[in-house]
Amino acid sequence: MTQAQMQTPGPASGAGLPPMGETQLQVLMVGLGNEIFAVETDMVREIIDPVPVTRVAGARSFLPALINVRGNVIPLADLRIRFGMPKTEQTADTRIVVIEVEIEGDPVTLGLLADKVYEVTEVSTRHMQQTPRLGSHWRPEFIRFITKWSEEFVIVPDMSRILG
Repeated sequence: MTQAQMQTPGPASGAGLPPMGETQLQVLMVGLGNEIFAVETDMVREIIDPVPVTRVAGARSFLPALINVRGNVIPLADLRIRFGMPKTEQTADTRIVVIEVEIEGDPVTLGLLADKVYEVTEVSTRHMQQTPRLGSHWRPEFIRFITKWSEEFVIVPDMSRILG
């Protein structure tokens, strides 16, 4: 991930957030249902078409299966389950985003099931807002912050907390 510190300070947009300089985060925009998530590109290893899965008995509900990615067996995470969203059938837009995230100090490679992958872009912390406690079906500890992209709110998730 490339983070470029800007020289001009931006206003604090979220309640309780300290004023700071604007930071640009390079992210991959991923769709889950009607929600758009911004996954930091330094985590992303590749994007692949859906592959056959092997279900794992007794696995955590949001890590239900394993997949084979070029000879490497990795867990497949379904963030819809983790966020309490309804499960849907795969479509022509469904992709698996292979990421590497640090969990309890160790790098872990896994696949994220995505309904759609949009583009790599930058989001700014200038529009950063804290996760509202009401009216949200996500657990606030799973969200780093919410920001704007193309006039829509996008969620920047805390992947190590979600998957840990």
